Amino acid sequence: MPETITVEYIQEKEFDTLSTSNGVFVCDFTATWCGPCKMIAPMMEQLAQEHEGKIKVAKVDLGENSNLAKRLNIKSIPTVMIYKDGNLIETIVGIVPYEKFNTVVSGVL
Repeated sequence: MPETITVEYIQEKEFDTLSTSNGVFVCDFTATWCGPCKMIAPMMEQLAQEHEGKIKVAKVDLGENSNLAKRLNIKSIPTVMIYKDGNLIETIVGIVPYEKFNTVVSGVL
């Protein structure tokens, strides 16, 4: 059985570095109190697992990074933003099927 990849929490500074770097970066904006966010978490881990070595997946707790929410104009969570080579490719808000995330990521790889 392959080792499960855990998607790590990052802070605003790390987000700024990752979102402007080369490659594909998927960021899950979440909060500990958010029920729907908990439903997205396993999908992010599956995404990281399936595309291991090709993409970077991380989570930002907006409870701790409210400035970032304001800066990125995030109005509701869960919000997942997908970047490629420093450009925002897609923003997905709310709960969507895993295939939606996988299709967008596969399309930019």
